[in-house]
Amino acid sequence: MKPTVSIIVPAWNEEAVIFRTLRYLRESADLAWDEELHYEIIVVDDGSRDRTYEIAWPWADKLVKHRTRRGKGAAMQSGIDKARGDVLLFVDADVEASAGHALALTEPLLRHEADMAIARLPSPAVQAGFGLVKGLARRGIYRLSGYSTAAPLSGQRAMRAECVRELGSLARGFGVEVALTIDAARRGLRIVELDVPIKHRETGRDWHGFMHRGKQFVAVAAALLTRWREGRFG
Repeated sequence: MKPTVSIIVPAWNEEAVIFRTLRYLRESADLAWDEELHYEIIVVDDGSRDRTYEIAWPWADKLVKHRTRRGKGAAMQSGIDKARGDVLLFVDADVEASAGHALALTEPLLRHEADMAIARLPSPAVQAGFGLVKGLARRGIYRLSGYSTAAPLSGQRAMRAECVRELGSLARGFGVEVALTIDAARRGLRIVELDVPIKHRETGRDWHGFMHRGKQFVAVAAALLTRWREGRFG
């Protein structure tokens, strides 16, 4: 049977950018398509209050809508539940024209050289925060799993579908990638990190940016605490 790559795009209030992200994903998938490999794009609208769903509709093979916001982890899980691919590729909705580069993450999995591939992104043009969230995530992952990562927060990653499902339900919220890396390392999965030129919408040193990073810090801390408890009492 021909392998399929399921590209899962969780989105919340991304009407301004999701068109470009999906367009470049679709174009890259069409260029990469051959008789031996199929692609599908799954968009999960996590309770958006804007036109994310309507804009995504023409570009998605499958479209899921949550009636209320349930968090990034829940959106990723809904995508997994709908996916039929042998490899799952997670791509954030705000990476726009750089989205097509994410397909490179599937290559080591399709060659059976890895079970998870994580994108190491270029440094932002302007340093937005103080590195507190990334530092917490990196140290926490190492202490709880022994795995040293350069990209602890990267949402751009590919995994074997069978491995994802063996790990069980994903953590909720912005701590999902941290928990997923810990779970994969604890299970002994083969993890690789690749330099991929994907660029996010950058947050600045304004009130919105600090609020976003504050919420992310709390979510990462909660994910680490949950995995610590599971490791100690599980």
